[in-house]
Amino acid sequence: MSKMLLYPQNKHQVFGSFGVSGAWWAQTVGGWYETDEKSGMPKNERIAQLLFDEKEGLGIKCYRYNLGGGSKQSGNGVYDNEQRRTESFDADDYTYDFSRDANAVEMMKLAVKYGADEVVVFVNSPPERMTINGKAHCDKLFRTNLAKENYYRFAKYCLDCVEHFIDEGIPVKYLSPVNEPVWKWTGGQEGCHYNPAQVWRLLRVFADEIDKRPKLKGLKLSAAENGDIRWFNKTYCRILLDDIKIRDKLDAIDTHSYFLTPNYTILKKTIGDRPAYLKRYKKFMDRHYPGVELKTSEWCDMRGGRDYSIKSALRQTRVIMEDLKLLNVTSWQYWIALSIYDYCDGLIYEFDGPRSYRLTKRYYAFGNFSKFIRPGSRRIEVSTGTDLGSVAFENDDKYIVVVMNREKTDKELTLPCERATAYITDADRNLEQTQTGAEFIMPRKSVVTFIIDK
Repeated sequence: MSKMLLYPQNKHQVFGSFGVSGAWWAQTVGGWYETDEKSGMPKNERIAQLLFDEKEGLGIKCYRYNLGGGSKQSGNGVYDNEQRRTESFDADDYTYDFSRDANAVEMMKLAVKYGADEVVVFVNSPPERMTINGKAHCDKLFRTNLAKENYYRFAKYCLDCVEHFIDEGIPVKYLSPVNEPVWKWTGGQEGCHYNPAQVWRLLRVFADEIDKRPKLKGLKLSAAENGDIRWFNKTYCRILLDDIKIRDKLDAIDTHSYFLTPNYTILKKTIGDRPAYLKRYKKFMDRHYPGVELKTSEWCDMRGGRDYSIKSALRQTRVIMEDLKLLNVTSWQYWIALSIYDYCDGLIYEFDGPRSYRLTKRYYAFGNFSKFIRPGSRRIEVSTGTDLGSVAFENDDKYIVVVMNREKTDKELTLPCERATAYITDADRNLEQTQTGAEFIMPRKSVVTFIIDK
């Protein structure tokens, strides 16, 4: 039997938001204006409600909008899936055409309408006109595709777009000019390689330009969004955070929580221990940059094939718990919210033909966190024994405890109260609400959120 013990005197980070990205589904789904039969709403609004509404959906507060490089307009480059091409607002004479990318912009506005109050504008590649090869991906291995003479032009373009969105009522809080800069990005999707010094020079231009724009006084930069949390994070952190000007524009270091463990036993033992790496990275940050927050700005279960099951939801839950507890992240953002691919990525899949969708167990397990751990909640210590994973938060009058049972058998759990509300997600239930006393049976392979009055 396991026993839940809460230690509210041991306080940790104040949490900000859970988020999702609109790449690349929003440029299609934003145009789903047909009526959804079950809800009677336009389908694009129903998707937004399912993701961002606190009562009818997951209550997600952060939305990531992809500011595209323009490969969809030009047809340039090599892409294994045409859905990964994007439009750019950059027009032929260096003016802007904000009628472009209409569906994705509509989806961003619907996200805000249904509850998202934090928008991150992120860039995979600069607009094609500004790149060295005229494409939104690189040609040369591990060589940047943005010439130094175009740094200012790129920064101006991004910040002009952010100002336009703000004028449209979009709460843009963050701008991320680079995405996974370590990778080679020679095709498949839009992307641009940058070494640490190049990211530093580029972000310095962005920081200087932000200071010249009163309208962007509260805008923060996000960086460096590395694609595997083991590689070069310390290098990028040092060069960015040692610059006072850039550090002033960063309220956190954003990382992607992928951990691409090789299948070789020896390498698994040396570089495959995910929790050990997280602890080392957090120790590095605490020693050299105390007070600088960490955020997970992208993750999905990178496995082939569609997976609607609780198995993938449990892998997702484990990663969220590790990031919250070992990195003390103040934001946790999922990759694509809706997927059209034969891949283990979306919280929702488009299926059975176009303009139809189905929710996954990942969707509901994500809700075990996002619906209840609201912005401003503070993480506290919790123990549930060795058989169960758990993470706990508190707000003014309640404790919110998420518990995971990855085992094939039910587990007995004693709660530190006589009564609590539980929300159960397992193979047969989706955030099913129930009342429980002090003794609770944790279902096999489940995620359960407990709401406990103080």
